[in-house]
Amino acid sequence: MSVKSASEPARFAYWVPNVSGGLVTSKIEQRTDWGYDYNRELAVLAENNGFDYALSQVRYMASYGAEYQHESTSFSLALLLATQRLKVIAAVHPGLWHPGVLAKLGATADQLSGGRFAVNVVSGWFKGEFTALGEPWLEHDERYRRSEEFIRTLRTIWTEDHAELAGDFYRIRDFSLKPKPLNSSERPHPEIFQGGNSTAARQMAGRVSDWYFSNGKDFDGVSEQLEDVREAAAAAGRPAPRFGLNGFLIARDTEAEARDVLREIVAKADTDAVRGFESAVTQAGKSASDGKGMWQDSTFEDLVQYNDGFRTGLIGTPEQIAERIVAYKRLGADLFLLGFLHYKEEVEYFGRRVLPLVRELEAELPQEATGHLTGPTAVRA
Repeated sequence: MSVKSASEPARFAYWVPNVSGGLVTSKIEQRTDWGYDYNRELAVLAENNGFDYALSQVRYMASYGAEYQHESTSFSLALLLATQRLKVIAAVHPGLWHPGVLAKLGATADQLSGGRFAVNVVSGWFKGEFTALGEPWLEHDERYRRSEEFIRTLRTIWTEDHAELAGDFYRIRDFSLKPKPLNSSERPHPEIFQGGNSTAARQMAGRVSDWYFSNGKDFDGVSEQLEDVREAAAAAGRPAPRFGLNGFLIARDTEAEARDVLREIVAKADTDAVRGFESAVTQAGKSASDGKGMWQDSTFEDLVQYNDGFRTGLIGTPEQIAERIVAYKRLGADLFLLGFLHYKEEVEYFGRRVLPLVRELEAELPQEATGHLTGPTAVRA
């Protein structure tokens, strides 16, 4: 298990709104836009307000409140070329991408951006996209087995000449990629993220991934996932991946204002779209070998933010949110993947009002290894 110092600052990412409908499936006003001009300005604003990463979403067809969408890898490259420091993570699906083709695209994007490209390997929950494209839909654990092989192939191509790999899903024979992505001792290849809450996802993360993304969770949920992933990494004889936590952030000057916004989001939920999404993701998670897949305990209200972002509890005053972020950090969270209702205004508010408080609280932490501490009892779970 890798051990990090509590003095290492928390990092922040935001969901790129390259998909129409915003980050909540609700008829509430959302001042955001899925187009490029808006997102280019947002990316610059975000990197100037303390954000380290942006994650470009991926949908391949209109569905569940996301009628329009830009493809993630091309959109990520456009954002990389519009920024100076921001790292952009492109979400991709094994089964719709060949790892060698993605390796080539990623190497080019990494070279052009000075080493800021990353990838999020999504094993897939939306069966309809695969069947509409005439591609086979694998059972849950098989999708993760394919994703693990996808990651191993991608890493091999990025780091070795004359790459060879004979797997169940991919076969590489004397394949050399030049130019390769930029590399250093700290970053030998573009960072590889993955998501998923299931047992198969946690074990895969421990064996092959650089980062593990979780859906929204409370303190107990984060502790449980971290323990499982670290055990899987230890069994594989490798350092544990870094941990990223999803959260929908509603920061207002008073807690009452923030809670009122949450109530309005849920009250104005697009019921048909949420129910359609619920049907698709429940089927995907239940197909896990132990029934422990994503969204299995999500309520209707949770699914209004489609990655359970409300459950992380980043809702309240800047002070309350900063305390909660640092409590999660003490548990072992390294990165907070945030969504917002009104993107530009709230990204700027986060950088001006919330982030300085986070840094103040981090400076007060004892200089001890993180990953085994509990959150302060004053912070509600």
